[in-house]
Amino acid sequence: MKRTLILLVTLIFVYSSFSQDFFNTDFDKRKEYIILTNPTVRNIKTIQYLNEVHLLDVNRRKMKFVGVYYAEQKYDFDQTKTYIEENNLKNFFLQEIKGELNEDNLFRNNDVSVQLKQVFDNSIGVFFFGGPDIPPGVYNEENTLSIVTDPERHYFETTFLFHLLGSSRNENFLAFLNDKPCYMVTGFCLGMQTMNVATGGTLIQDIPSEIYDAETPEETVKLGRKNLHRNYWQKIVTDSLLMGANLHTIQFTDHPFFKKAVGISKNREPRVYSSHHQAVEELGKGMKVTALSPDGKIVEGLAHNKYPHVFAVQFHPEVAALYENMYLQKFTPEDTPMSYHYIIGKQSVKFHEKYWRFISNILGNLKN
Repeated sequence: MKRTLILLVTLIFVYSSFSQDFFNTDFDKRKEYIILTNPTVRNIKTIQYLNEVHLLDVNRRKMKFVGVYYAEQKYDFDQTKTYIEENNLKNFFLQEIKGELNEDNLFRNNDVSVQLKQVFDNSIGVFFFGGPDIPPGVYNEENTLSIVTDPERHYFETTFLFHLLGSSRNENFLAFLNDKPCYMVTGFCLGMQTMNVATGGTLIQDIPSEIYDAETPEETVKLGRKNLHRNYWQKIVTDSLLMGANLHTIQFTDHPFFKKAVGISKNREPRVYSSHHQAVEELGKGMKVTALSPDGKIVEGLAHNKYPHVFAVQFHPEVAALYENMYLQKFTPEDTPMSYHYIIGKQSVKFHEKYWRFISNILGNLKN
């Protein structure tokens, strides 16, 4: 009888610890919670790595991560739940959001509004990760060049960012951050694009064809590497060592974000990891451009003009291979294989490290 009781208590503890309804459990409100959208196993591993090498340097005993996702997304988040359980990750939890979302109800109070407010009220910041194309219908355009594979994820992340920041699509809506303006909201690649769309902006659906009139991969690679935002050589030749991304430089605008907030010299042109074919077109409400591509045609960074800790980048500073000589790859078939870490060089590595230190300092100074 005693052994049965112990087993029952253990099962209850395990269930409550790894429930996918975390904010409705008896969670410790003395801790600080950081939200991770789209908490796939890959994204959880990314945050683990950033923590382990002290790039994302947060107080592990006090700060916890909660993966928040929409129940209708295509990814099976039971995989994440299993990964957390099997690896005994005591600082990662999950929260599932349920309700009806579609292109017509994203920019107003909807079925998930109350749940999003609960997440916001109990956290200090949120990360939005990279991913596939946003359905153009979300920003009132016809789909001409977008490849949409998981519209439900985009519905959720768009309405989440709308609730956080407000939008020109609904001027009467009171953004959550009005109540907590120092809350941190940041994103990478798709995360930046979604931030722009959620605040009322639009996207270029395909950079090569819309910006450079390059209709084929062969025409695209002729633009030169500095104008490519992913590797189109993969569509021309078969070579297992070809990287899918490009490592190109960026330039900073006169906006003070990188120079004053992050502490980077305006004259620096760091090399970054780029993997996208879409880009910001019309800016959303409150969005200001902080960085551009070498030719100035593609937006590489955004920051909010009202909320000091709302910012995003088009590139991927979270990629582990930027910080270590992990494996060798090449951009063109004729290149000598090298690691990402070696290609970007010491100064660009320092830029990325400083960017993460900036994020870590923000989170370290925030309270629920």
